[in-house]
Amino acid sequence: MRGPHNILRLVRIGATMERTGALAEVLETMNAPPWVGAVARLLAWPFKWSGLEGDTRLPPVPRALTALGPAYIKFGQILSTRPDVVGPDLALELRFLLDKLPPFPTDVAKRTVEEELRRPWKEMFSDFSEPIAAASIAQVHKAHLRNGGAPVAVKILRPGIEKAFRRDIDAFHLAAWMIELLSPASRRLRPTDVVQHFEGVVLNELDLRVEAAAASEFAALTAGDAGFHVPETHFSLSAKRAMTLGWAEGIPLGDLDAIDAAGHDRKKLGDRLLQLFLSHALRDGFFHSDMHQGNLKVAADGDLLAVDFGIMGRIDEYTRRVYAEILFGFIRRDYRRVAEVHFEAGYVPLDRDIDAFAQALRSVGEPIFGMDATQISMGRLLTHLFEVTERFGMQTRTELILLQRTMVVVEGVARSLNPESNFWEVAGPIVEDYIRDHVGPEAFARDLAKTARIIARFGPVLPDLIQTRLVSLNAATPRENNRFPAGWLLVALASFTAGIVFALIA
Repeated sequence: MRGPHNILRLVRIGATMERTGALAEVLETMNAPPWVGAVARLLAWPFKWSGLEGDTRLPPVPRALTALGPAYIKFGQILSTRPDVVGPDLALELRFLLDKLPPFPTDVAKRTVEEELRRPWKEMFSDFSEPIAAASIAQVHKAHLRNGGAPVAVKILRPGIEKAFRRDIDAFHLAAWMIELLSPASRRLRPTDVVQHFEGVVLNELDLRVEAAAASEFAALTAGDAGFHVPETHFSLSAKRAMTLGWAEGIPLGDLDAIDAAGHDRKKLGDRLLQLFLSHALRDGFFHSDMHQGNLKVAADGDLLAVDFGIMGRIDEYTRRVYAEILFGFIRRDYRRVAEVHFEAGYVPLDRDIDAFAQALRSVGEPIFGMDATQISMGRLLTHLFEVTERFGMQTRTELILLQRTMVVVEGVARSLNPESNFWEVAGPIVEDYIRDHVGPEAFARDLAKTARIIARFGPVLPDLIQTRLVSLNAATPRENNRFPAGWLLVALASFTAGIVFALIA
């Protein structure tokens, strides 16, 4: 990670950042001490003119990242989802990274398909278009199946992209290590963790079999959602570097004129989009986390179509309940309950004042209810919420960041369709239904049943487990005046609890 080749790459990065004006902005975002900024600029300045110039029409940071290449563009896109790390202003600036790059030749794409699927492309497809979209990792072609003639989208990784990303990720790890070493203030942003998160996302995207599986799972989970459709996955025509999905024919949600000309109701589309996102997140715990206008279309019949499943979000059942209760508390203006949920989940240290925290949360939520729908901004609300939770010692919750970021993007898309769109009005019924079904007596009974099933699975080995534990606890617990060993008390309590569970289930 710290070899000379990576140091040279850092010099190239620094020179490009200095030349484009991005270095000062990044140092300010990282709260680097003045001496660190001075040293960084001093080291980068001699190489400034050897750095890449980039597109002068872009803001400084996107300009530098696009000049440095695909891995840096993708890194910038990931950072745009982390306003907790880069701040809301830079996160918004990074959205200039539209992920549009020059395509690689169609002949290379066809050759990749043949190598991956081990047969001539003409045996699988009757035609194969020029690239219709080119991104940092892959590009997409439209084709028709030889058998049946159905239109499909064929996604193909860029040549050599795996090697390029691994090389650049090594340099990112070195940069994160140096930032944490030189700027202790930056450690609260956890640069190393950010790079590790980026590495995990990219490694998934570099294996299109993972994306094909995600598309298939998402389609299965959402099959019953009215007005929503996910393209079919063609597993027999998919491999590590090439993937085939059904073609999603529709109008991009960003083309408002075409949507109006087709006679679609934009308000209904926006409300449905918000409802679907919340349903997927809360009901399924698996959601499309890149729901910008380019990845969403409206079909001729008014159905919403989703494409590009490279970045999906997943949250466990417990986190879903926590998040639903937080949203529900804000909707009901019950800030004390919102504060209690944060403490119960361990998000906020127990030594903090819960009443003061509830009061701070009120400062986040109350302005919403005095605003016109056009004034409400989920982005501003979450920024304020980040500030409040940080002040009370809450660490960044990685499992919630992607969900919150997607919520901001989805709200933005809904607002582009209908400026009067109100997230809280639309979210209310979805969240209330979830709370009714998952936080109450019925949910408690289901949890007990699940607990009983888990205990029952261990039935054959339970006596041996208990005996082993008893022996170890008995040996480790000192006795004074033949006092009852603590181990026996723990086991008795556990057995009593299990008995209650079985009795209730029975």
